[in-house]
Amino acid sequence: MALSQALKGWQAPLSQDSERTTTIMINPRPVQVIAVSSAKGGVGKSNVCINLAIAMAERGHRVVVFDAGMGLGNVDILLGLTVRQTLSDVLAGRCRLEDILIPGPSGIRIAPAPCGDPAMTRLGPAAYAGVIHAFSHLADQTDVLLIDTSSGMSDSLLAFLQAAQEILLVVSDEPAAIAGSCALMRLMNSEYGANRFRVLASQVRNGHEGQLLFDKLARVTARLTDIGIRYAGAIPYDDAVRKAVQRQKAVLEVYPGSRASVALRALAEKAENWPLPAGPGGHVEFFLERLVGGGQTPGI
Repeated sequence: MALSQALKGWQAPLSQDSERTTTIMINPRPVQVIAVSSAKGGVGKSNVCINLAIAMAERGHRVVVFDAGMGLGNVDILLGLTVRQTLSDVLAGRCRLEDILIPGPSGIRIAPAPCGDPAMTRLGPAAYAGVIHAFSHLADQTDVLLIDTSSGMSDSLLAFLQAAQEILLVVSDEPAAIAGSCALMRLMNSEYGANRFRVLASQVRNGHEGQLLFDKLARVTARLTDIGIRYAGAIPYDDAVRKAVQRQKAVLEVYPGSRASVALRALAEKAENWPLPAGPGGHVEFFLERLVGGGQTPGI
């Protein structure tokens, strides 16, 4: 099936599915959508995303992780999971998004991206919009969607950041990471009007060092009057994370008492209380029908 045909199917009015429409009318609570991103690779972004998902599932939420590394998917590899179909199969019309979901630790579900498929890195705006719309069909079985974006400033990264409610930037204390994060925030603000970002200090020695890193980033962004950043916390450098990666497991699974695990659970508790939007923001967004159907008063 051609891509245009597949997207046409995704964009069918929601009212054609009376059962799903009824569900949305009865339970209009928006799905919480958090994009976990970084301007530089190697800062632990994917590990943060996976373990945050597990920590939120442990708190009773139904969590889906979308591996948005188009052509460079790695969430399944980090967890040692077997993948039979990926997002490329959905785009080709061979299956539905629901069909590619694979179970992960603590009941999370993962929408895997292919690894090594160059075609996935050349998708256009219509394809990204189709992917975003496809997630609407998971609305009645999802409380939280976590997006593990690609690093850098690719088209896919910008598309998925724009469509999320929250942008969680994972930053390490390196000049390239700090400069890249500032550039990414500036671009998202000037091109898409994004003005709120949450910053997670990664691979620091302690909470004090994480706060110092945030303060350093805040001083740089102070000149950007339209951008507001909030401190989401810190994930300390912990050898348990490296050992978990070697075992292809989440650190919360195999080292639940480690310093990193404690910090990740604290992050999940904070994220649980981040405000949900009261309505749509006027652009392509995940779970747009829920935002139209109702929500909560926004805040910071």
